[in-house]
Amino acid sequence: MPRPRRALRWVMTHPDRLRPHEVVGLKAVRAACPELDTAVEHVRTFAVLMHERRGQDILDWIEQVHTSDLPSLQQFARGLLHDQDAVVAGLSSTWSSGQVEGQVTRVKLIKRAGYGRAKLDLLRTRILLRT
Repeated sequence: MPRPRRALRWVMTHPDRLRPHEVVGLKAVRAACPELDTAVEHVRTFAVLMHERRGQDILDWIEQVHTSDLPSLQQFARGLLHDQDAVVAGLSSTWSSGQVEGQVTRVKLIKRAGYGRAKLDLLRTRILLRT
């Protein structure tokens, strides 16, 4: 039986990227624990929703989770319902916070380059000229 951390890595890795011995190990773990098998299916379905940006299908996924007997996953699904519009938008949008953070980092770099020499009007001009 593998260690829990290794089994978790197998679950979280895309099935196509698992090595043959990892596939065999994951099958053995899933066969030994029906609850884990159900959890793996839900986790992989959620990953597909995220990867393919199918936010409109999240309610179906939440409904499937509520019919299973996995309290922790049900709690996660209930949490998604609290801000359902944001979750659907986040799973559907091509924009990510990584792009926003990248822009913030770029502005900070430009600001640091002019520290002590530039006032707000020059900073604004430099930012607009770099885009």
